[in-house]
Amino acid sequence: MSETHPSLPSNSTAVEEVELQGHILDSLLLPKVLDEILTRGGSYEMRDIRIGQKQTDPSFARIQIRAPSPALLREILDAIHDHGAIPTAAQDCSIVPADMDGAFPENFYSTTHFRTQVRLHGEWIDVEDMEMDCGILIDPEGDAARCLPMADVRKGDRIVVGRQGTRVLPAETAQRKHLFEFMASAVSSEKPKGVTVREIAAAMRRTKQAGEKTLAVLGPAVVHTGSVEHVCQMIRGGFLQVLFAGNALATHDIEQALYGTSLGVWLDRGLPAEEGHEHHLRAINTIRRAGGIKLAVDKGILKSGIMFECIRHNIPYVLAGSIRDDGPLPDVITDTLDAQRSMRELVHGVGFSLMVATALHAIATGNLLPAWVKVACVDINPATVTKLTDRGSIQTVGIVTDAEPFLRALVTELAVGT
Repeated sequence: MSETHPSLPSNSTAVEEVELQGHILDSLLLPKVLDEILTRGGSYEMRDIRIGQKQTDPSFARIQIRAPSPALLREILDAIHDHGAIPTAAQDCSIVPADMDGAFPENFYSTTHFRTQVRLHGEWIDVEDMEMDCGILIDPEGDAARCLPMADVRKGDRIVVGRQGTRVLPAETAQRKHLFEFMASAVSSEKPKGVTVREIAAAMRRTKQAGEKTLAVLGPAVVHTGSVEHVCQMIRGGFLQVLFAGNALATHDIEQALYGTSLGVWLDRGLPAEEGHEHHLRAINTIRRAGGIKLAVDKGILKSGIMFECIRHNIPYVLAGSIRDDGPLPDVITDTLDAQRSMRELVHGVGFSLMVATALHAIATGNLLPAWVKVACVDINPATVTKLTDRGSIQTVGIVTDAEPFLRALVTELAVGT
C-alpha cells in the first residue's frame, strides 16, 4: 500500500524510511509522527500500513520521509524518534568512550523514561534501570545496557551517542480497564474523588498481589493535617513498602510522637502549645542524642508514628535533605547525589507510587520512575500535579484535595477490599 501526501515536493533531496509498530492508532502515535514531519517542513509517503483487526492487535506503518536537506531530515528523525519511529535500515548503536569523569561525550543519547532498546550485534536489547535524563552505558562485554546518571560517568565508560541503533517504545493505550488508563488527563479539582480513591486502593491491592512495592512520597502536611495514623495503618496493613521524604516529614512525625504537636500546634486541639515553637528542634535533638531513629525506637524513646512503624516493619526509607533543614535528623542524607543514588536503589521493584503533599520530592521521584510505574499525586495545590506531568511523568493521576480527607478515605477503601 502506498499513499503520497499531497504536499510532497519534487525537489526533496534527503530521504529516509521509518517504521512504527504497536498500538499506533489508538495511542495517537501515528498522527503525532505525521504531524511532526509536516510541521517541521518535511513530507511523507505511506509505503505500507497494516491495521490490527482487534483492539489488542498491533498495527504497523512504514513511512518514507523527505526533506529539503539532510540537516532537516535529521531534525525530523530526532523529533519522531521518541514516538517510536525507527529507520528501517537498522544499524547497531554508536558507542564512544567517555573522555572524563562526570560528563558524557558530545552528542550522547539522552534517555526518556519510556522503555528503550539499543541494537548490539544485530539484536535489540532492553536498557535496564530506565530513567529519564540519563545516558546509556554499554557494559565491557557489549551485551547489556543500562541508564547512567551524568554525575556517575567515569572516564572510559562506553556511552551510546546519537540515535542510531536506539528505539523507544512509548506507552500505548490498549483496552482501558482501570482509571489510570482512562483519567490520565489535565488535573482538575472536579474529578470524582470517590471513584478515584477506590481505583487507587484497587491499584495498591493489585500491586501487593503482584509482589511489587508501593512507594509513598510524603510531605510534612501529612503530619500537620493529622494524617499520621492513616499512614501507619497502611504500613501495618502491608500496603506501603518504601518511603521517600525529607527532614521535615520525619521531624514533625517524631515531634507529634514525643510532644503531641506539629510545628508547635496541638494536633488534638488545633491550638499553639506554650513554647511549642521549640518542639521540632527538641525532637531532632532527642533523636540525635539517641544516635538515630532506629536507636531511638530500640531504646523505647520513640513509640509511635510513621518513622516508628517504618522501623518496626523494616520499611526502607530515604530522607533527603534540603538547605532549609534544622538539625537535621541523623538519618537525613545531606548530599543530594548520595540521596539520589539511595532513591534509585529503592525504586527497583516499585509498581505503584503514592505522592501526598510534597512538590519537590514528588517531582524528584517522578524523574526517577520509569513510565510504566503508575503514580497518584495528591495535593491541595493543582500546580504540584501539573508540574509533575509537565516534566514528563504522564502516567500520573492527580487529585486536588487536602491530605487528611484523602488518606482517611483511602484507608477505608483498603480495609473494605481486604
